[in-house]
Amino acid sequence: MQTMLATSAGKIDVFHVRDLNIPEVVSPYQLRVKLAAAGINPLDAKLRAKPIYYPDRLPAILGCDGAGVVDEIGDAVTRFKVGDMVYFNNGGIGLDAGCYAEYTTVHEDCCAAKPANLSMQDSAALPLVLITAWEALIEKANLQAGQTILIHGGAGGVGHIAVQLAHHLGARVAVTVSDDKKAALTQALGAEKIIRYKKQDFVAEVMAWTDKQGVDVVLDTVGGDTFIKSLAATKVGGKVVTIMATPMTVADAQVARLRNLTVCYELMLTPQLMKLHDQRIRQRKILEDGAKLIEAGKLGVLVSRQLPLVEVGQAHKLIEQGGVMGKIIVTMGLFSVP
Repeated sequence: MQTMLATSAGKIDVFHVRDLNIPEVVSPYQLRVKLAAAGINPLDAKLRAKPIYYPDRLPAILGCDGAGVVDEIGDAVTRFKVGDMVYFNNGGIGLDAGCYAEYTTVHEDCCAAKPANLSMQDSAALPLVLITAWEALIEKANLQAGQTILIHGGAGGVGHIAVQLAHHLGARVAVTVSDDKKAALTQALGAEKIIRYKKQDFVAEVMAWTDKQGVDVVLDTVGGDTFIKSLAATKVGGKVVTIMATPMTVADAQVARLRNLTVCYELMLTPQLMKLHDQRIRQRKILEDGAKLIEAGKLGVLVSRQLPLVEVGQAHKLIEQGGVMGKIIVTMGLFSVP
């Protein structure tokens, strides 16, 4: 099978086309999936540049998001049969092989049936961003109808899913965006307040929007100064959920403490990294619930760029340049199922 192998840590030139053996089904609960596409995430680019989790396991097949057709099943598999169309988040962080390949293997408990009304390729764009947004808004923030939320990077991968989820939950949504095109996208997805952060102070805009109260919830997808400034934009007793590492000073922590804020970290990789199988089943159920929302027309994914697998390096370059709307995917050229 064709793969794009990261042979060392570094820039995009570490990717090389390699023909490897098709993986065997080695566990009775394992599926082999013929991949249609793999989603590209900022995480992938970070792990290519610096494989922080498993630095001694190079070369590696990266890419944790995938969708495809079940090609072979283990003897104990009960949830799927050969020919089923699935999507999942699995491997690709340096230990188990990921999705930058024509085939991969995954435990049946980690797979969900892809949304019936979404193409196989677009389904591959969803798992990481859907799980991240769902865990952040529903499980950590407990976002409720009528509450206000500020979503940073509202047109990005996690952001554009979070906007839709928040709108579906009945929250009032504010977003930060960089340009008019992203403003139009987020407004169409349900955002009420659009803040162009290059021209506007988002704290002042939020305070004006909420009658000087601050928002109930902030979802930070940016980190750094944006996270720190968000503390002052959050309602007393509110919640800030960040998907980024946050270098808080003592003074910053005092601001959070004074405002009685709950600061939560969201890393959807934790169940995979810590081998928490029950938590991986919970994440698979998020994919199943998300598929129901997609099938009901209440959630969608924007794939702004589609490249062939051999151009995965270019996909990483685009991610690293920033400003991507929605998601980028790479597709496997020989795949013919829609």
